[in-house]
Parts: sequence; structure tokens; C-alpha cells
Amino acid sequence: MGTIKTRPRSSPRELPQISDRMSFVYLERCTVHRDASAITAEDAEGTTHIPSATIGTLLLGPGTRVTHQAMSVLGECGASVVWVGEHGVRYYAQGHGLTRSAALAEAHADRWANRRTRLDTARAMYRLRFPREDPAGLTRRQLLGREGDRLKECYRNEAKRTGVPWHGRHYTPGDFASGDPINQAITAAAQCMYGVAHAVSAAVGCIPALGFVHSGHAHSFILDLADLYKTEVAIPAAFDTVAEDDIDVGSRTRRALRNRIHQDRLLDRCVRDIFGLLLPDTAAAGAETATSLSTDSVKLRTDHDGEVPGGLNHGEDPIW
Repeated sequence: MGTIKTRPRSSPRELPQISDRMSFVYLERCTVHRDASAITAEDAEGTTHIPSATIGTLLLGPGTRVTHQAMSVLGECGASVVWVGEHGVRYYAQGHGLTRSAALAEAHADRWANRRTRLDTARAMYRLRFPREDPAGLTRRQLLGREGDRLKECYRNEAKRTGVPWHGRHYTPGDFASGDPINQAITAAAQCMYGVAHAVSAAVGCIPALGFVHSGHAHSFILDLADLYKTEVAIPAAFDTVAEDDIDVGSRTRRALRNRIHQDRLLDRCVRDIFGLLLPDTAAAGAETATSLSTDSVKLRTDHDGEVPGGLNHGEDPIW
């Protein structure tokens, strides 16, 4: 067996930013391998080459096999990899993020650790979802109550717009087929959005477990982020898919959602929203941090919460 041609690992500046990538690519019943800097999907119909650095999330469906070399190049390019069940999506792995800086992760932790800024961020997320409302002064309980009311209203409005019968949200974990077509479509759309949100979060260096609305789960922030676009993108795509036909709604919903994400440049918007939420004080601060995310710089923290260069011997340094 020949050795796959290798090349030096790309730096973050050489890779397409997450906002410029395809939101996700879904593959099933094929073998995923590597050819130089691309991945290949080989099945009975032939071999398809996919530039690995253009992928945000790779969804591996039933019947897929992936080689070590393929996973290596995907990790180098910062692409997230999700293993997909027969009828649903679960997030199992991710590649390296595109960032080398801890700036956004530290800002994330700072806002989460402070009770006041944590609630402020939750209110800001609500404002992004429902811009016509002002959540200032609302408690967390009031935010959740309003969110539930708006979500029910969204379902009713989409059912009226598309003519799809709606009898409420019903989903049994692990039993995708138990729901009616519209519930299956909503589930498929929501799970795909979780994969996309995780790809963006990992690329810019956020901390998935530190949620501002959700809590206690390793992917709490991912759930927060995906929910920002549920009523505007995911749910309408699901209803539109079922309105056309109720056959094979899972795969058709994924394709419809992928097209909508591309048309709306949702990945670009998601990156902007993350910076606006975690670095809200000034636009300049966000821009400055954005340009420094690819800086491969390791520093040491002092006893006075300052920073000194890493890689040096500080045995006689009085700055500590």
C-alpha cells in the first residue's frame, strides 16, 4: 500500500474562515478517504473529491467508513465530524478549532462566571431571536416563559402559512419514526443546526459546556447558539419541506436547510453574533480579537493577573 502524500500543516491564516465554508456535507454508505488535501467519498457509483478546508461539518450517515488519514486532514482543517444515526444526528467528535488564541474562550468564561453578565447575555440572546421585544428587566423564568409562548406561536404561524397540519411538538428520543412527518422534519432540522452551531463554536474557540440559557450539559452553549436561528431558519425549512411532500422528510429537510443556510450566509452571521454576545462592549474590541485569533502565542499569567512572555526563564524576574 502506498503512502498518502503529505504536506506541512496549514496555519489558521491559510485556511478558509468558518464563515466562508459550506455549512455541512452529508455522506452515507460510502468509504471516506484522503487524497492530498481533499477527502474522497467512494461508493458503487464512483469517487467524489471534496476539498476538506471548505467543510464546516461533515455528517457521516449509516454505512460509512472513514480512514485515519481522512480524519487527520479534517482535524488539521478545523472541520467538525458528526456521526449520524439512521434517523437522527448526534454530535460525537470535532477537529481542531481554527483559532490559536484563548481570547474568545476567556471572554466566554468571564461572562458566564458572573451572575449579572450571564443573565445579560441570556437577555441578549432573546433579543436576537425576537428583535421586536425588549427583554430588559426580565428574570430567567420570565425569559423561558416568553420563549415558550413565541415558539408555540411560530409553529402555529408556519402551519397556517404552509397548510401543514399541526398537532403539537412530539418527539421520543431514540425513536425518530414515532413522530408524524412534520415532527420528524423539525427534529432533523434541529439536530443539523446543533452540528452547525458546534462547528462554528469550535472554530472560533468558545467553550461548549458554558451555556447562558441551557445548563448542565457538555454542549449547553451549542444548544443556546442553535436556538438563535430555530424560529427563523430551522422551523420554516421543516414546514416547507413537508408542505412539498411527506416522503423521506429527514434527508429532504437536511438539503433544504443546507440551501437556506448558504443563501442566508448563516455561518457568517453566527460568527458575528458570537462576538456580539461575548464581546459586547465595543465593536473595536471584537474586531481586534478577531484579527488576533490566529496568533500562535503562549503567555504566562502573573500573581497580579497580568501576563508575561512564555518560553523564558523567569527565575529572577521581579514582575511576579
